[in-house]
Amino acid sequence: MPNNFKKTKYKILKQCISKELCEFVYTHLLIKKNVCDVLFEKKQLPYWEIEWGHYRDPQVPNTYSIYGDTVTEQLLIRMKPLVEKTIGKKLIENYSFARVYKKYDVLKKHIDRYSCEFSTTLNLGGDLWPIYLMSDKKEIKVELNPGDMLVYRGCELLHWRDAFLGKVCGQVFLHYNSADDDNKWDGRPCIGYPFPNKEKINKKPKQ
Repeated sequence: MPNNFKKTKYKILKQCISKELCEFVYTHLLIKKNVCDVLFEKKQLPYWEIEWGHYRDPQVPNTYSIYGDTVTEQLLIRMKPLVEKTIGKKLIENYSFARVYKKYDVLKKHIDRYSCEFSTTLNLGGDLWPIYLMSDKKEIKVELNPGDMLVYRGCELLHWRDAFLGKVCGQVFLHYNSADDDNKWDGRPCIGYPFPNKEKINKKPKQ
């Protein structure tokens, strides 16, 4: 795989976190999803409530997603030095987002929003599911094992996943902007705050 990030705008990093940490975060997400499901079933959680996660992500409808979970936010902080070393510049943390995918899920072709100038996807566990990128007018297939992470320019590279044929797959996405950008923590008052600043979504990062 090419490793010149400035040229390709992506890089694959193998075994970024330990097997134990990977399993811990993956199990945490599965437990949180289960609690969310039970709360909805018992009608103890309003439909609009998102702190326990939700199924209203327009990119992958009816699939469990969670924004700014306190455990995945720790990964956001922990992985920043490695991402900075990979891309060769200082960054600021924006937000983490995680999904527990199910069979037949599809991630449509898209580029990310303003707060995702530098994005990562980190495989936490479950069945393997490749992600595709368009880099230098070429379609790149990336297969990640648990603990592997893809770093890429989220606002520039088109990326997607074809229909998932496995049973379950847990992924966490860590998003950063350049340190000199005026966006910080996705416009939130602090890391771990469970709601994004909607005004930041459609802005463009500095070139």
